Amino acid sequence: MSTNAVHILGGSQTDFAVNWHRADREFDALIGENISRTVEAARIDASDIGVVHVGNAFGQLFTGQGQLGGMPATVLPELWGVPASRHEAACASGSMAVLAAMADLESGRYDCALVLGAELEKTVPGAQAARHLGAAAWAGHEAPDTDFVWPTMFAAIADEYDRRYGLDAAHLRAISELNIGNARANPLAQTRDWSFTAESFTADDTANPPVAGMLRRQDCSQMTDGAAGVVLVSDRFLQRRGGVPYATITGWGHRTVGLPLDAKLRAAVDDPYVFPHLRQTVRDALDRAHLTDITEVDGIEVHDCFSMSEYLAIDHLGLTPPGESWKAIESGAIARDGTTPINPGGGLIGIGHPVGATGVRMLLDAYRQVTDQAGDCQLPGARRYATVNIGGSATTVASFVVEAA
Repeated sequence: MSTNAVHILGGSQTDFAVNWHRADREFDALIGENISRTVEAARIDASDIGVVHVGNAFGQLFTGQGQLGGMPATVLPELWGVPASRHEAACASGSMAVLAAMADLESGRYDCALVLGAELEKTVPGAQAARHLGAAAWAGHEAPDTDFVWPTMFAAIADEYDRRYGLDAAHLRAISELNIGNARANPLAQTRDWSFTAESFTADDTANPPVAGMLRRQDCSQMTDGAAGVVLVSDRFLQRRGGVPYATITGWGHRTVGLPLDAKLRAAVDDPYVFPHLRQTVRDALDRAHLTDITEVDGIEVHDCFSMSEYLAIDHLGLTPPGESWKAIESGAIARDGTTPINPGGGLIGIGHPVGATGVRMLLDAYRQVTDQAGDCQLPGARRYATVNIGGSATTVASFVVEAA
């Protein structure tokens, strides 16, 4: 164990099927519930926490509430005076909070960090919510003629794949069907009790209406309310406590490029990867974990805000050569019983996508998998797990490797 390793003691996720606005509950209730359950799961006292990092992308737009770094102390008196801050990087906001906490622990500044990700998105009608989410693009410069910025953007990515390599939309629908099927076993998944028919994952315009380009309704993750939390600690904390169950973050990657999607595509025109910086981020995480190949992990949490984002993640992870993600889908490699399972708990399409919480939820699920606490979603014998979290049109990307102690 290195002298500056970062470990996960445990965490908690709220039920992503709950509509907190309809229940007349706000950020104080959401964050308060998540903190109490996270602290309990990690077997620590609130007084152990030296620093708090909160991931949130759209608090002001959906609720009018900013300054969410101050919400933990608002709801838990023991955190009054504990330094805290909020981090925003669109859908990767939670991972940015994790990275900031890791830096605090690695530097020796603190030994115990509480990391939260939270988002309330069901406060406004759907079209207005979609406009709010569009703030993660280059506002006023991209997709100006639609309220539905992100389906439009990821449809454009699908078109780029089709232009370069050919893309069968049936493979995108297969990803959606797999993730929603996996979510059936997840007691915290937004879609666990939703009703679908065989036609829901076809090109049937009634059962699965078109949204943008190749993308249809089931290709899209839904508006979600929710929070997730983890407790991260240093070696020094473990040495003082002794005997505390934990997992270790052995690898990480983080890269950021410019906002415009068309600029990203132009920059990669001669590269076999559509988003070479995403491939580099995954490679950074694997290299830091001293892994040669992604197949050395037992499972992966992948950012499927749309089925297209999982499709592109598959080849950028290195599971297939560039442009050949369909092979991992057709072979069953990414299924729960496959050689490299992806999103065994349902992913964003199945579990839900409260934007600021997603990166933290991914890390929590990785921890649960390698500590045999994933319940009916458990991958037998999982000891090493990876995550890939993206923000915007892959503007901010992050990846982690988590291993059993």
